[in-house]
Amino acid sequence: MSIATLTVDGQITIPEKIRELLRLHPGDQVNFVVQGNNRVWVQPVRVELDDLFGSMHRPGQPVLSIEEIDQAIVGAVCASVEDNT
Repeated sequence: MSIATLTVDGQITIPEKIRELLRLHPGDQVNFVVQGNNRVWVQPVRVELDDLFGSMHRPGQPVLSIEEIDQAIVGAVCASVEDNT
């Protein structure tokens, strides 16, 4: 079992063994997926090359902001987690 302590700012340090298991490095992002009342999954946010296929701007198509792209990625990750549970 790995335990982390919450600071007054609401921050935690992910234990080293968990960071190694998830291959997390400084600057990486994680997604927290709440399932049920007391279960939270911590998942690294990674994008596969296949997920990016067709994402380049094409003339006549709207340009997405970084925030819109990030939201789409998080949505896809959450949907993937829900499909696998």
